[in-house]
Amino acid sequence: MKIICIGRNYIDHAKELNNKVPSKPLVFMKPATAIKKGQQMTYPSFTNNLHYELELCLLISKGGSQIAEADALDHFDKIGLGIDYTARDVQSTLKEKGHSWEIAKGFDGSATFSEFYDKSKYDLTDLTFHLDVNGERRQTGKISDLIFPIPHLIHHVSKYFTLEPGDIMMTGTPAGVGPIKPGDSLKGYLMDNLILENNF
Repeated sequence: MKIICIGRNYIDHAKELNNKVPSKPLVFMKPATAIKKGQQMTYPSFTNNLHYELELCLLISKGGSQIAEADALDHFDKIGLGIDYTARDVQSTLKEKGHSWEIAKGFDGSATFSEFYDKSKYDLTDLTFHLDVNGERRQTGKISDLIFPIPHLIHHVSKYFTLEPGDIMMTGTPAGVGPIKPGDSLKGYLMDNLILENNF
């Protein structure tokens, strides 16, 4: 099982971090050990600037490589939400040195996921999701705003990595990412339904 992540897949998010809008999907990975189950989270000791990034996620149900865009939707059957936790200070230091930034993204507890729900219950052209922190809206995402839509993501990723049942694809985060402090409560909503909660 692997967690496949897509970076900078919303224009406004790329701009808020002063990053260039990519011409092709930016792909990175988190190990399975990144997953933290349950609502209670732990603030990592090695960062002073932990950020949240809420994302729409796909649960891969059918494996394959070199998947055509026309067939891509057949390779996942459920969707949910996930939070990509990022040690932003660690990431910034690594980026400045030109180093890879897996430890800022893939550390233990850097990913949490909601339950996954049958995609047939949703209009995959009109999905919305949002994140509230301490009751305040911080992020709002629309599937129609993805720079690279889901069929293209599956096609692109499968050129390099064979997809396997049970893999999770995180499709990118919208604008509004920000820091977390101990005591914060985060709630993720898919189509206004609360499906994910994390407490620090």
